Amino acid sequence: MDVEKSQGLTPTTASTESLQPIDPAAERRLRWKCDLHLLPTLMFLYFLSFLDRVNIGNARIEGLEADLGMTGHDFNIALFIFFISYILFEVPSNLILKNVAPSTWLSFLMFMWGIMTICQGVVKNLAGLATCRFLLGVFEAGFVAGGTYLISMYYRRYELQWRISLFFSAGVLGGAFGGLLAYAIAKMRGIGGYNGWRWIFIIEGILTVVTSIFAKWLVVDWPETAKFLTDEDRALLVRRLTEDSGIAKMNRLDKKSAKRIFSDWKIYVGMLMYLCICATGYATAFFIPTIIKELGFTSAAAQIRSIFPNLVAVFCIVITAWVSDHLQQRYIFCLIGPAVGTVGYVLLLAQGGLSPGVKYFATFLITSGAYITQPVTLAWLNNNMGGHYKRSVAAAIQLGFGNIGGIIASNVFYPSQRPRYPIGYGVCFALLLTCAVMSTVLFLGLRAENRKRERGERDDRLREPKEELENMGDDHPAFRFVY
Repeated sequence: MDVEKSQGLTPTTASTESLQPIDPAAERRLRWKCDLHLLPTLMFLYFLSFLDRVNIGNARIEGLEADLGMTGHDFNIALFIFFISYILFEVPSNLILKNVAPSTWLSFLMFMWGIMTICQGVVKNLAGLATCRFLLGVFEAGFVAGGTYLISMYYRRYELQWRISLFFSAGVLGGAFGGLLAYAIAKMRGIGGYNGWRWIFIIEGILTVVTSIFAKWLVVDWPETAKFLTDEDRALLVRRLTEDSGIAKMNRLDKKSAKRIFSDWKIYVGMLMYLCICATGYATAFFIPTIIKELGFTSAAAQIRSIFPNLVAVFCIVITAWVSDHLQQRYIFCLIGPAVGTVGYVLLLAQGGLSPGVKYFATFLITSGAYITQPVTLAWLNNNMGGHYKRSVAAAIQLGFGNIGGIIASNVFYPSQRPRYPIGYGVCFALLLTCAVMSTVLFLGLRAENRKRERGERDDRLREPKEELENMGDDHPAFRFVY
């Protein structure tokens, strides 16, 4: 949003107000108010989103493949077809969101992906399942990027990691409790002539559809139209964000601003970071139930045991988020996650003489390693994007194309290699290391750019026309990057 126009503030009045220090008590009340209205609703919706995305892993060990006549790599096909549409529709969805009330757009997407989840429960063959998964990707595409984008419009940069991580942890909880729900719902096998895996899709899809109806009134809109904010709240919110990002705006999308967005190296490095860590996240979400079952447990026992690695990962996410914002550090936590995950993958790659207990412990490490870093990559890139449009497109590119990691994860665990999966574990291990390397590239690049700006090497941009200077985003010489 244009933080001055949208609030009826002129540059003069905004400057005058900035002379007065912000009341810390008023600022705390505003943060709490935003937290209360944004986070619980978006977290629950993401819980359902991730649940509907990965419940196919739970359905698999309840007889999905046998009932649909799936063999060989058919299950992998059903997984990766989702990501094709998810990647293609992420950026268009966020551009629509820029011009539509979030409460309307996000609730519409939710209603439609709920319908697609239900449909997965009544398909008769692989073709039907693949079609539903493709359409599920179309409608889920805009939710996570849209939710991240919406949250980023309410908080300062070093307040953002905590909130995005809480939002993200709800998805991991979806993966955790997906096992518990699947365990309970699978007991409906035989009702209506349907096997248990069908009821997993149907019941969870119905829950999503019903929730989407209420979401229209629960999801907040942009700060300039949010009903829970008073005029005083809005003015304070605008001032806080303006002081945090300075004059780095991009509220007009034209050829020059589009060039600035799509030629920004930071977006593509951030995308690669997310892609690499995302592959491990999806590998655990899709295959942990199968991996645990192949340790010698029954389907029911595997469903229950798939809960605990995710619960530990949620704890790690929350601790990481608090420490990251408290220390105002991002880079170091993009190294810690891969380091933890590396230990897990080394154990799984050398699992020949290991007991089932040690292998099960390794699933905790690879899950926590992925989820320690995954939300940090999102917040870190968002922190370094200046302007409404640039944040929107950057979030969509990072999340959209970053989900190529999901395609990779879907296609490296070959049934013929069970239970050791050397290629699957090896590829995910290599991608973890690549994430650490790309994080280092981003850190060094941001530090170098800040030093150039401190030396005045970007001050030539100040000679640009006023309308261009006011739409420059983080290319403005006054903007400083964080790491």
